[in-house]
Amino acid sequence: MDTTVPAADVPRVLPRDEWVRTLPQTIVASCVLLLDAEDRMLLLRYAEGQPGVGLWGLPGGMLDHGEDPLGAAHRELREETGIALDGEPRLIGYDHRADVNGTGPVIDFYFHGGRLGPRQAVRRSDEHDQDGLFALDDLESTALAVPLPALAALHRAALTGTVVALREGLPG
Repeated sequence: MDTTVPAADVPRVLPRDEWVRTLPQTIVASCVLLLDAEDRMLLLRYAEGQPGVGLWGLPGGMLDHGEDPLGAAHRELREETGIALDGEPRLIGYDHRADVNGTGPVIDFYFHGGRLGPRQAVRRSDEHDQDGLFALDDLESTALAVPLPALAALHRAALTGTVVALREGLPG
């Protein structure tokens, strides 16, 4: 005969579905760095009415439900620039930010999409009002969505075949 008595002070274990709802929600995004023959980066400027209006950034955005970061990189690049990649972009970095504008944690994945052709046209979406090719030295006084040290680290990773871990938008 079992004479054990359940302890009154032992915390109850939540069923898995309830436990999952207690975990922090994280926004995930993918961005693509494209270079031209002179190693300049393609950047887009956010248009009026967009979060980050006036800031320049890499093509990219949040994942759709069920989408993986690589799929989002392809989709966002195509939607924001009209450019479809021939091959698979290569992971060059990621960034974890604990809180972005009060929405909670964000993880950004950065991919190198290769080189732009000499006459590659950019067909901007309504989210952006300008595009341009920028050398790192030209960005000192440019309003950026991604801090310049992070862009420099991502640029270096694209050129060297490495991966950079960013924290709060800055190299570790």
